Amino acid sequence: MSSETILIIGANGQIGLELAENLRTIYGENNVVSADLKDLNNPHGIYERLDVLDKERMYAIIKKYNVTQVYLLAALLSATAEQKPKAAWNLNMEGLFNVLDAAKEGIIKKVYWPSSIAVFGPTTPRVNTPQYTVMEPNTIYGISKLAGERFCEYYFQKYNVDVRSIRYPGLIGWKSAPGGGTTDYAVHIYHEALKNKTYECFLSEQTALPMMYMHDALKATISLMDAPAENVKIRSSYNISGMSFTPKQIADEIKKHIPEFTISYKPDFRQTIADSWPASIDDSYANKDWGWKPDFDLAKMTDDMLMNLK
Repeated sequence: MSSETILIIGANGQIGLELAENLRTIYGENNVVSADLKDLNNPHGIYERLDVLDKERMYAIIKKYNVTQVYLLAALLSATAEQKPKAAWNLNMEGLFNVLDAAKEGIIKKVYWPSSIAVFGPTTPRVNTPQYTVMEPNTIYGISKLAGERFCEYYFQKYNVDVRSIRYPGLIGWKSAPGGGTTDYAVHIYHEALKNKTYECFLSEQTALPMMYMHDALKATISLMDAPAENVKIRSSYNISGMSFTPKQIADEIKKHIPEFTISYKPDFRQTIADSWPASIDDSYANKDWGWKPDFDLAKMTDDMLMNLK
């Protein structure tokens, strides 16, 4: 295993912190390099400061540690990107080009780049959204992720770059703070339930969205990267799904643990974003190609979140 050295760019984010922990367990402390713009919150293992737009610096780090795989997690997320459209496009696209070019030039062997359910739009079928369907995103984040998917597939077909991707649904975890996404209410609600016994939700009570517990997101990511190349049939990005629920359903589940918990609803600009996204996802291709199956449903996740946050 230790012949692989992994660079995680954007290692300070919601996914990056936990992914680094998992990968260190698999590959060893000295074979995982975490990199981010800011200093790391909990500096474990090897850490480098890196702006993904600084291609020279990135190449220097790759050479210094003989990096073989890059996980590119640096991005501006949905709600934040709407406030800064050009900065979001620049970071999300140029960062991806820098990493794909490194693979094209043979400097690294394998690339992981996350896409998102934001690639779908208001014209996409919302229930059991298919792998192949209408994609007309109307957010900057979604537009950049859709363009990114096309470029990933292009680099695979044109230059044989081994790039792999998952369309993440909303991600829920207890170890790190959420990073400016539309599905973040489903993380905040647990913190507020424990702290204040009440929560004001920025989405309406019947807004169903696809969600996934962080354990499952990491399991999917690592399983896809471990799969033999010939099993990875889709080089744009795979649909994956964990569960779908509404703010009312998650609140009802929390009340089973904290009976006095109350929720109110005050939809803001994020409601429009949520309304353009799927309510549930068909992930049969991921299941068929590399055996994807989630471990957590809403009840099991709520148990785990409240136990760990306490």
